[in-house]
Amino acid sequence: MKFTASRLSEGNKVFPTEIYLEENSVEIKAPGLFSGDSKYLNYEDITSIEVDSPMIGFATLRLFMNGNKIEVHGFSKKDIKEIRRIIDENRSKRRRF
Repeated sequence: MKFTASRLSEGNKVFPTEIYLEENSVEIKAPGLFSGDSKYLNYEDITSIEVDSPMIGFATLRLFMNGNKIEVHGFSKKDIKEIRRIIDENRSKRRRF
């Protein structure tokens, strides 16, 4: 499943950040003009999730794993809730086995 940050949000005007929720992992792509950044996170490596969703504006998602933090901004509140739900479901599935 693919989610794309709004072009109206800060830092996403030309190349918006994309989140891909795959069967076993999350891929976060931050495209750029000459190069981009792509990060893969296995669901079981994600230790904590934080969501910051102000009354007005775009939401921010923070994923924590092994002392590291990845922060993405510019998604709608609806998208962030869905992203968090899917990640939480997949994290709990992986822990049962």
